[in-house]
Amino acid sequence: MSQAPSRETLDRLDTGVTELSAFHDGDRPGWTREVFSEPYRASRDWTAARMRDAGLEVHVDAAGNIVGRLPGTEQSAPALVTGSHTDTVDGGGRFDGIVGVLGSIEAARLLQESGTRLRRDLVVVDFLGEESNVFGLSCLGSRSAAQELTSADLDRRDYRGVTLGQAYADYGLEPSRLLDVPWAKRPLHAFVELHIEQGPTLEKRGLPLGVVTAITGIERFVATFAGAADHAGTTSMDDRRDAMVAAAEAVLAVRSEGCGAPTHGVATSTRVESESRSPNVVPSLVRMYSEVRSVDPAWLSGVKGRLTAEIAAKAAALGVDVGFEWSTDNAVVQAAPGVQDVAGAAVDALGLPWMPIPSGATHDAVHMADLAPMGMIFIPSKGGKSHCPEEWSSTADIATGVDALVGTLRRLDALDSRPS
Repeated sequence: MSQAPSRETLDRLDTGVTELSAFHDGDRPGWTREVFSEPYRASRDWTAARMRDAGLEVHVDAAGNIVGRLPGTEQSAPALVTGSHTDTVDGGGRFDGIVGVLGSIEAARLLQESGTRLRRDLVVVDFLGEESNVFGLSCLGSRSAAQELTSADLDRRDYRGVTLGQAYADYGLEPSRLLDVPWAKRPLHAFVELHIEQGPTLEKRGLPLGVVTAITGIERFVATFAGAADHAGTTSMDDRRDAMVAAAEAVLAVRSEGCGAPTHGVATSTRVESESRSPNVVPSLVRMYSEVRSVDPAWLSGVKGRLTAEIAAKAAALGVDVGFEWSTDNAVVQAAPGVQDVAGAAVDALGLPWMPIPSGATHDAVHMADLAPMGMIFIPSKGGKSHCPEEWSSTADIATGVDALVGTLRRLDALDSRPS
């Protein structure tokens, strides 16, 4: 049965969130700590010191991941891996990713304080740059660990024209060695990530924990609308080929798709840009940036064709041409049933209620699933708020998540074979 967390655990978690949040860009809203920034660089020294204080052997791998190791009794046994990230989005909060890193460090500490010696090495990772960034690529550290970061990725450019490869080099990492991640090339037993839900479901249902069933797939596209420039005062409404109106119709089409999704599907337009800045010219070239997400692969696959056809038809009716550039951020990834079962049993042993729950956000777990059976544990987010300064999870809820993580790691360690 669950016991109240110790005052020491609560204090360490609370202090950890407070101290880590002090590393942020004071010129940006919230607790902004973006990858490659100076606040991020400074925060990682703090995180490495936190791992060492918890008794972990610490190094930074060639991909920039901070890796802490708690040695097991059987060095040849495939390792257990847990962790998350400590970077934030611009204007972000203090808990997304941070809970998983601080919680994993606390779990390693609690295992040692209880006298528990796992058979397997426990590897705690603060993955480099999980959040989407100015290069349009998320999960940098876990992509490298899974050997999925490509030379084409390194050629991506930000708004200044700087390549991702140059950003790595400026940060002190050698672009040619980013896939040299020995700990991830060893056989791994399982990966478990503790995380805030980033949605309202657990709080609304009054549940302290969720066990993740699947992580959403994400398809993104840029639609470029080409109309005709005309004088905004002298061109009649019927004679216009207004690219902005076509983009506005497309924004509503994207929203309609999300509203009509049968299971956990969402669709969002994030940006609309006009090439012209003149206030008296009918827009002739407009770009719209949008994405669709779902844990239902069939819907996610079908929505691409439906949106492309609908947006093109609406644009044509306005005399506007449209082109599409689609990209897959990640496919739908199922959590390993065996890891789900182990996590559920660990929560049951604590005497706590829980629910199976899909993740509408992507995580480092997506890429770690290519290396080991993967699972995630969610704790509630107040008001479902995330990626904003109001993001909040209570210290007590974080501590409950740590208890569930400890129990899950112990049970996974006891399995002789990989959970399926």
